Amino acid sequence: METQRTSSGDDGVGQRGLLHTWKGYSCSLTPERLLLPRPVLQVALGERHGVLLVEGGQVYSFGELPWKQSQGPEVAAPTLESALSGQQVVTVAAGSFHSGAVTEDGGVHMWGDNGAGQCGLFGLSSVPNPTPVGVLDSATSPPQTVAVLELACGEKHTLALSVQREVWTWGSGCQLGVNALVFPVWKPQKVEHLVGRYVLQVACGASHSLALVRCLGPQDVHRPPVDKCKQCNQLLFTMTDKEDHVIISDSHYCPVGVELTEDESRLEAPAATPRLKTSPSEPVLPSQTSIYNSDAPGEPAPFHNSEKGESALANGVLSSSDAAAQWNDGAVAGVKNSPYPDEQAVKDYLKKLSDSAQGDAKLTAGGLHSLLPSAGGTTTTPSSTLNNLVASCASAVSERVASTYEALSLKKIMNSYLPSGVLRSGGAAGLTGAIPAVGDNTAERVRQEDSMQGKKSSSTGDIREEEAECLRRRLSLPGLLSQGRYAVHLLSSSYSLLLSPRLLRKAGRPRMRAFALTPLRGDIPEAQEVLPTMQTEVWSWGHGEHGQLGQGDNLARLQPMCIKSLNNKEVVLVAAGSHHSLALTAQSQVFSWGSNSSGQLGHMETPSTVPRLAKLSEGIRVWDISAGKRHTLLLADGDCIQPIIYYSGQQVKEEEEKEAGQAKEMCQQDKAEDEGERGGGYTPQPVLLPFCMNLGYVSGVYAGGRRCMALSDRNVMGFIASLHELASAERKFYCKLCNIKSQIISPLLELESLSSALGQVALGLLQKLAGRFCYLCHLTGQHAVSLTANLRRGRDVNSLVVLDHTGIFLDCHKEYCSSLCNFQVMGGFQALTKPSLDFFGKSPELLQRLSECSEDNPPMADLLAALFYLPTRHVHEYSRLLLKLATCFEVSSSDYQKLHYNSSKFDDLERQLKRKRKEAEYTLHFWKSFPGKMTDSLRKPQRRLICESSNKALTLQNAGRFSVNWFILFNDALVHAQGVAPYKNLFSTHHVFRLATLWVEPIPEENTGIYGLKVITPEETFTLLASSPMEKTKWLRAINQAVDQALSGAGQETVSLSSASGQKLEPPISRTASYTFYKEGRLKDATYEGQWLAGKPHGRGLLKWPDGRIYTGEFKNGLEDGFGEIEAPNKMLNKNDYYQGQWKDGKMHGLGKYRYASGEVYDGFFQDGMRHGHGVLRSGKLNTSSPSVFIGQWLQDKKTGYGVFDDITKGEKYMGMWQDHLRQGTGVVVTQFGLYYEGTFKDNKMMGTGILLSEDDTTYEGEFSDDWTLSGKGVLTMANGDYLEGSFSGEWGSGLKVTGSYFKPHLFDTDKEKTRAVKLGRLCVCAEDKWQAVFEECWRQLGCEEPGQGENWKAWENIAVALANTRRQILDSPEQLSRSHSRTLEGLEVIPQNTGPMTMERYHTIHLYLIKACDTPLHPLGRLVETLVAVYRMTYVGVGANRRLLHQAVSEIKSYLNRIFQTVRFLFPDLPEEGGLIPEPTTSLQDRKEQDSSDAPPESPKPGHVVSSSALLLPVLLPRLYPPLFTLYALDKEKEDDVYWECVLRLNKQTDLALLAFLGVQEKFWPVSVPVLGEKQQVLSSTKDACFASAVETLQQISTTFTPSDKLQVIQLTFEEITQEVQSLLKQDFLWSMDDLFPVFLYVVLRARIRNLGSEVSLIEDLMDPCVQHGEHGIMFTTLKACYYQIQHEKIT
Repeated sequence: METQRTSSGDDGVGQRGLLHTWKGYSCSLTPERLLLPRPVLQVALGERHGVLLVEGGQVYSFGELPWKQSQGPEVAAPTLESALSGQQVVTVAAGSFHSGAVTEDGGVHMWGDNGAGQCGLFGLSSVPNPTPVGVLDSATSPPQTVAVLELACGEKHTLALSVQREVWTWGSGCQLGVNALVFPVWKPQKVEHLVGRYVLQVACGASHSLALVRCLGPQDVHRPPVDKCKQCNQLLFTMTDKEDHVIISDSHYCPVGVELTEDESRLEAPAATPRLKTSPSEPVLPSQTSIYNSDAPGEPAPFHNSEKGESALANGVLSSSDAAAQWNDGAVAGVKNSPYPDEQAVKDYLKKLSDSAQGDAKLTAGGLHSLLPSAGGTTTTPSSTLNNLVASCASAVSERVASTYEALSLKKIMNSYLPSGVLRSGGAAGLTGAIPAVGDNTAERVRQEDSMQGKKSSSTGDIREEEAECLRRRLSLPGLLSQGRYAVHLLSSSYSLLLSPRLLRKAGRPRMRAFALTPLRGDIPEAQEVLPTMQTEVWSWGHGEHGQLGQGDNLARLQPMCIKSLNNKEVVLVAAGSHHSLALTAQSQVFSWGSNSSGQLGHMETPSTVPRLAKLSEGIRVWDISAGKRHTLLLADGDCIQPIIYYSGQQVKEEEEKEAGQAKEMCQQDKAEDEGERGGGYTPQPVLLPFCMNLGYVSGVYAGGRRCMALSDRNVMGFIASLHELASAERKFYCKLCNIKSQIISPLLELESLSSALGQVALGLLQKLAGRFCYLCHLTGQHAVSLTANLRRGRDVNSLVVLDHTGIFLDCHKEYCSSLCNFQVMGGFQALTKPSLDFFGKSPELLQRLSECSEDNPPMADLLAALFYLPTRHVHEYSRLLLKLATCFEVSSSDYQKLHYNSSKFDDLERQLKRKRKEAEYTLHFWKSFPGKMTDSLRKPQRRLICESSNKALTLQNAGRFSVNWFILFNDALVHAQGVAPYKNLFSTHHVFRLATLWVEPIPEENTGIYGLKVITPEETFTLLASSPMEKTKWLRAINQAVDQALSGAGQETVSLSSASGQKLEPPISRTASYTFYKEGRLKDATYEGQWLAGKPHGRGLLKWPDGRIYTGEFKNGLEDGFGEIEAPNKMLNKNDYYQGQWKDGKMHGLGKYRYASGEVYDGFFQDGMRHGHGVLRSGKLNTSSPSVFIGQWLQDKKTGYGVFDDITKGEKYMGMWQDHLRQGTGVVVTQFGLYYEGTFKDNKMMGTGILLSEDDTTYEGEFSDDWTLSGKGVLTMANGDYLEGSFSGEWGSGLKVTGSYFKPHLFDTDKEKTRAVKLGRLCVCAEDKWQAVFEECWRQLGCEEPGQGENWKAWENIAVALANTRRQILDSPEQLSRSHSRTLEGLEVIPQNTGPMTMERYHTIHLYLIKACDTPLHPLGRLVETLVAVYRMTYVGVGANRRLLHQAVSEIKSYLNRIFQTVRFLFPDLPEEGGLIPEPTTSLQDRKEQDSSDAPPESPKPGHVVSSSALLLPVLLPRLYPPLFTLYALDKEKEDDVYWECVLRLNKQTDLALLAFLGVQEKFWPVSVPVLGEKQQVLSSTKDACFASAVETLQQISTTFTPSDKLQVIQLTFEEITQEVQSLLKQDFLWSMDDLFPVFLYVVLRARIRNLGSEVSLIEDLMDPCVQHGEHGIMFTTLKACYYQIQHEKIT
């Protein structure tokens, strides 16, 4: 509070944490003020002493402190506990005679009496000063220290709540809740029974303990299901599935945890017949058991519910000790609950257990066979047995059982046949509250005695119980069963009873309706985390002789047990006096139970063994409680903001105070209690302490022993008062909401007449509204609890949840108001009138009182509306109180800014909610006056009226003479209603135009006097005429604003924006929306969802047709345009066609991929929705009937032009011309058997002239009539040169008929044997005519209609656009491209200079650019290269690997080079043409340069460079085409290479010197020594593979290169290596003569052992740059070639 303003220089010290103390409740009493140097933060009181925690973390003790050595018998003033100095204490606790403190690091310090081990320090009877106590978790290794949050101290024990929300305990007695055999327990032990639960708070009485526990919710479901008992490791349940029924048995039992008292032994009743033995966890249905009806009126029947099963089972033990509690509850004679005779027997049994290594087993009160109590000794009737059986099915089972199929089948039966009351589970955590029999409902409700008692007894009382039924139904799906929060089906433990559906049918069906009204726990995760929970349970254990455990009996409990009747009561705080207990609920009510000897319970009802409400007058809301030895203090809200204090319990007389001797006093007390006299006076119900108004703003009350204390603050600058007012307002609001929920909403929803009165839509809206109401109510409750906690501890503005999480509150109110307005618009309140009148009667005082309505006799609909709108009025309180708090701070402070900002948020919300209500009322009024038929179709919950033209202010242009037009603008649509004037039903038709797809623009007036608005919708455009310029402006603004809000999804939240700013608010012309087309045409009934522009789909979108077609992609002006994909069902094949690719004007256009339902896939170009251009069609998979691949040109969906067809089934490949899907024109066919045909085709057949060669070179040249069928004249040449000439007919390979002459030419003239060799390649498609469509497409991408005709700048522009689009797509899905690929793209963004004189530098830049461009298919050139590589491989791989195709393959590559070079020259016009020169700027000797350049290799830096397509493009193209091309070379040169290789292998057997001599190398060139591993070694006669080794290695690299220029480079390097070696040998420069050089080089070639040297030589020869042939490289290549031929002929010499 640094910035808090104070007056007169006082900084607030002495204004906060003031301490007052008093005893008793007499009128004349004035509390005395205890003065301390610092504000007090917390007080803890023991029997005769107290502990104070002050600001700064210091601790003071006062009162009688006998454990202090220095202390005499006198009463001490507050003295500082110096042992704790240096420690920052955060909380303190006091037991009867000991104290404890917790430091901020979670450490525990204890001092005081330690006789029972309550200080946790071994061997000391008392501890004079605070001493650390270690809480160690021995379950971890090594044991870890447990950090503690808070302590609670009793008379002989202490409880500690850890940061992990587990309870630890030490001291003596059964109130520890641990299985100890020896007391005291010195070492802190964990209360195992609460492990796995989230404990919120602990409290200690003299000999009992309480814990406030969060209910198990979805966050606890992950814990493993428990199916075995942790003590004896036996299965808790067994289950057998019969045909029409399931047997589930829990015939397992464990030792008892009930400490028997003498009272109980006396109360033993005669046992009922053993035949009626039943499970301890089995409840008795109250409506059928007369015993229970004797219970106090309005008291809940103790009903065992699913929650118990869940909670106990969660800990692995079926803890049904509550059986005892049930049987003893409603004044029933306590039945002996254990087979053991007395307490001693129990202890013996425990001893036995510990001996058998089960010492740490958990004890429970469950599993023992309890007997059904009988009324007055009579046996229960058989019908009652059935009911017990039915009820038992509704009680608890573990998650394991519930999640199995068998249990599901039983679950379904339960849902169908049990009365709804039996199976209800309650509240957000699915816990069942105390629910009486369904039959009692109506009577109970009519009685409605005391409002709260009625609330408890009637099942309409607590809405959570209503929700239960619905929640249960919702969750009864197999997938949700593991949640373990249902009624669980346990049958009898002694006899497994059969449960059949026939048996269950008799149980009757539910008559009540039920709805879920409580928000589910997972509904608001945000709020759950930041706000305190209200779904809690209270657990108790320890001594129970005064009923202080609240279990309905006086038995002790060794283990914590849940107090059932407090479930769903939203307990937020518990407190324990010596022998009584208190629980404070979120609704500011106090439940009390236990000893009532001095009226300390605040009521006089009996028995006091169960929680009952303290009697307080109406409107008193308690928010803090504390309990002393025989008295109770309550802190509450009164009529004003200042809190008031109530006292309940023993009056303390002054004389009594002075009476000497503690023993005497104790004796008197006991005597007084035994005799039932309450000495010294007492209060029959809480009394108001009159002095409390003088204490200031009390923030907490504390009671202990006989003493009372209160902490208060003075109101500094109104800050404290404002905080109190905020908390008080929220508590009041919550109580109000709870009353409305329980007294109005819940009964209304249960009415059977509701659905008929409201109809399905309104009923759904009402249920949603009720759900939102309950969520708002729940949130308010949580917030009230949070504000109350802030008052008790911090009183700090920064810990207000409403500031840090304003959004939760704003959203909650907005959603509630939306639901409410929707209900109102649909006429919900009018429809509710009749059921409400039936229920609340003609005089609805209750409604009037709750809705705070001041009118006399208001209509029921208005009353209900006022009631439901009540919560929206509370927003103003938030705004007002936050602003009030803000004024307590300096304007410049951050606290002020924060408070002011949030106050304004609530202020805005208030205005918004008022506007929403106004709009809803305006719309409702409109519907009332609207013609009937249209209302039904147009009236929707979210629809609000903005304006309408009933005043004829707006008409339709060109409307008929008698037609009437009415325009109605809603927040989501413009409705145009039409009709003809004289008729009764004026408006016969109407059309709804959704605002999201509506555009409006004003028509310029231009002196026409017409005020028109043009309205554009996807399928209609019309003009509206306004009556005046004002009307025109009004409608234009209204429509634009409505459209803008419909698009932003803001509903009506920004309606005042434009009116405030005064400027026109125009919605975007481009927007995203969905629309269903209704007019006839291509798009009829199709739905489009995506981007729009002025009434047309434009941008990205999704279009769905009713027949199942779905298009996803780009649109332009209403048509598919750009990249998109479509899926269309093929009804005949029952599969989908799928296309993905480019579109134009609504048709497939450009590159795309089409997968047909038949399995065919087309990958290529489209035009106007047809395959057109270059494309690949794959048919079938490899194992289906006709797998084939076609790659080539298409024209209007047909194969036309050049194409390659690979028929994989036949093993044939056709390369030639096509027309209309048929082979037509010249072509080549090769087969897998080595046949080769080239010639003409007609109508898909070989027809006309052709040449046919078989594998062994047998050749036929002549006429054909069909595939492989000879018909007509021709010549058949044998492999040896003989030939037949004449007429042939028949199929090749199956016997030919021949008429003709046989020739054996040149029998003696061997030189001329080759004269008949056939020249191939004449009858096939020439290389320039192949793949024209591929090149045309590339030119088209560059913007040229014909090759080379177009603008250079436009081509570059198109390239830039193509790359930019691709980059954009890549940014959307980066995973498609590798990192190197994106780097390539970045490199291509820089366009090289493409005009100006050509220099070598520019030439290199161009060369680099081309390498990059051809590296990515996203560049037109790269796309071209990629396609060419694909078609080339398709042609020459597989069956196409036929040696006779080599010549065509080489021609094709040369043709590619020429045609690509043409494209490159178009992009770079200054590049010289093929064979042209690039001049060097360094020399002016032009002539010499030209002369030199003719034989200069492209690599050598000579002063001129010859430009050639091969030098520029082969490095890019050839590596990709190399494998198929080289295969063809290898096949063609196979024979020659075999001869060469045989010779190489034979000659390589010789040693180096022998081989050099054999080859005729001059001896002066023979190496004398060779380097081996860096050392020189002599060349001996035996040396092998050592001479010229480096040259040999270099030459071997020829096989690893691709282009001829690279291969020539390798040859050059080899020559250089040889020269270098010879020069070092001769020690002088010398020039080679060919005679000297050739033998040495021949040696190197032999030693290099290159396998396919012939192929290498041919490849170089065919593809080498022409300008190199006559230069140095040319000569070297000729030398290599000569070596190759020489080696082949070595054999002959």
